[in-house]
Amino acid sequence: MAGRNHSVVTDFFLIAFTEHPEWGLPLFLLFFSFYLVTLLGNAAMIILIHKERQLHTPMYFFLGHLSLVDMCYSSVIVPQLLAVLLDHGAAISQARCAAQFLLFTFFASIDCYVLAIMAYDRYVAVCQPLLYDTIMTEKACWGLVAGAYVADFVSAFVRTVTAFTLSFCGNNEIDFIFCDLPPLLKLTCGESFTQEVVIIVFAIFVIPASMVVILVSYLFIIVAIIQIPSAGGRAKTFSTCASHLTAVSLFFGTLIFMYLRDNSGQSSGEDRVVSVLYTVVTPMLNPLIYSLRNKEVKEAVLKTLSRSKASGRP
Repeated sequence: MAGRNHSVVTDFFLIAFTEHPEWGLPLFLLFFSFYLVTLLGNAAMIILIHKERQLHTPMYFFLGHLSLVDMCYSSVIVPQLLAVLLDHGAAISQARCAAQFLLFTFFASIDCYVLAIMAYDRYVAVCQPLLYDTIMTEKACWGLVAGAYVADFVSAFVRTVTAFTLSFCGNNEIDFIFCDLPPLLKLTCGESFTQEVVIIVFAIFVIPASMVVILVSYLFIIVAIIQIPSAGGRAKTFSTCASHLTAVSLFFGTLIFMYLRDNSGQSSGEDRVVSVLYTVVTPMLNPLIYSLRNKEVKEAVLKTLSRSKASGRP
């Protein structure tokens, strides 16, 4: 790659889904509707958690942050994707590309950390129920979230600076829905081994580290559930973790497929579909998962609706 004599790239051209122009408008309408549902659903979840006192618990405190982060990182990607679909491609400067990469890396990684914190919260609730109020204090919850935000911003900043010290030359077309690392690496020229090692080292503190926390937490939870003598007790305890486990499986499943697999022979079309799942679909589904599979949220929704009806009566 070092021997190529090409002009240096200063901007990029996103071309995801442009090989089929007839798909542009249908996909635009589909993703736009998904984006609206994402914003409305997550905003409604945040408002519901804020208004209903029964949801003023650590688990819903973390869920509120998860909803906020889902709105943010979806907003980093989807508007740009809609522009690509509407105009059959979109130019983006290297500075804007770096900003998008930084914000996406930051918010997506925060999603990983918050899901890991929620797994720890479920571990304490199931395995240390008598100490739950002592361990999961308001100060501890804020400390966990603030620590995740600070640590991840440092990690995202280092990865972004490292990625964009690479030289890009030749073809400037990115066959992807946003400025992500795998498609950007395909456009590099010259030596990139050192930068890639730095990016990988810092990335290890996100997906693999979060997965370790989640897996260890659920290992202890499963052991605790098995020790419950009654089937009803086991089912009731597991139900408190079902929504979180569903969200974790959906989000981390797509991330693992995208970033922790062998990239040899990978299909760009396959990558685009997977990226749509974790940037467009998953943020939309999380409020539905926690609403439909969570008794406390359903009760809070019904209570809010009943109050609204009562206040609307003459």
